[in-house]
Amino acid sequence: MTSRLRDLLARFPVVLLLGPRQCGKTTLARSIGPGRYLDMELPSDRQLLSGDMEYTLRTLSAPVVIDEAQTVPELFPVLRALVDQARGQKGRFLLLGSVSPALIEAIAESLAGRIGILELTPFLFAEALGAGVSLRDHWLRGGFPEPGIEADQTSRHDWFEGYVRTFVERDVRIAAPRLMPAQLRRFATMLAHYQGSMLNASELGRSLGVSYQTVNAHLDLLEGFFLARRLPPFHANLGKRLVKAPRVYLRDSGLLHHLLGIGDADRLSVAPGRGASWEGYVIEQILAREAIDSPATQPHFFRTQAGAEIDLILDRGHERIGFEIKAAASVGAADWRHLQAGVQNGLIQRGFVVHLGDVSFPARENIDVLSAGELLSQGLAPRQ
Repeated sequence: MTSRLRDLLARFPVVLLLGPRQCGKTTLARSIGPGRYLDMELPSDRQLLSGDMEYTLRTLSAPVVIDEAQTVPELFPVLRALVDQARGQKGRFLLLGSVSPALIEAIAESLAGRIGILELTPFLFAEALGAGVSLRDHWLRGGFPEPGIEADQTSRHDWFEGYVRTFVERDVRIAAPRLMPAQLRRFATMLAHYQGSMLNASELGRSLGVSYQTVNAHLDLLEGFFLARRLPPFHANLGKRLVKAPRVYLRDSGLLHHLLGIGDADRLSVAPGRGASWEGYVIEQILAREAIDSPATQPHFFRTQAGAEIDLILDRGHERIGFEIKAAASVGAADWRHLQAGVQNGLIQRGFVVHLGDVSFPARENIDVLSAGELLSQGLAPRQ
């Protein structure tokens, strides 16, 4: 992401780097060169801006990196005024944040048209591979840097437990004071058991003893902190009854496995949710790469009431690509029949079956079987 960040700083006066806590935003921001770093969770740095904010921001050397910028809402109107006074100056301010809704709302009001936005994910497999982490280990541990390279199960458990407690006991109290932290922890654990399922807020609410509105509020919060994803259904005029509810996923496989009590590869291999875990893991890896290569891509899944489905569709505008994701080392004709039907009826233009094995081969016209290791380390090859 370094080159992408540098490109945005060269084109915009303000750049916003979003992502979950502990995914590497600060490390990336500090790596881009000299400037001034301010952490709004440190009283000393916050005090620096509490006096004459405009004067302070004028005098600090660029780029001024402001971490956890969403905690200082009065910052954004000042940035707008400074940017408008010198529109030709690029790369003046780099804002870091881990709460998307609050930041996006402030930007929409103050910095529209003046800011470039980049989302940083935990490490992808292609990045972890360089540190000697295998595909199966990356799937088990997830992409957060510390647990991602930590082979000791107890250390990983302690890290994730601290991460979850910090989230529900501190971040939630700040972002949504009315929500009960303990209830959100239960909800996140329940969501882990629903990995890859279609959202039924009423059913989840009954299980938790809350309303469906509260379920949606919890899910909004997890999405806002980049911990969960709603994958919307694709609606095509194919004369078939299609499902309308989104599928829900916890985005980091390491966090998912922590909440499910899966601490090692042996337990993962026999876990009831193994297939859903693998599906969510591969989807996140594909979407993170796609956000870099084709930022306008819209992701969906496809499912009819009769049960025909495609796990992921990338709608790039000029083409749609379908994926079937299998937690198996080998695949057969039954695994690509829905993709084949999708190509035949014009739903997708090409399709891929992604599996845990090592073999890649063409299965049908416009349909290929891909080794997950090959796809996630190298990306999709351009269509010939």
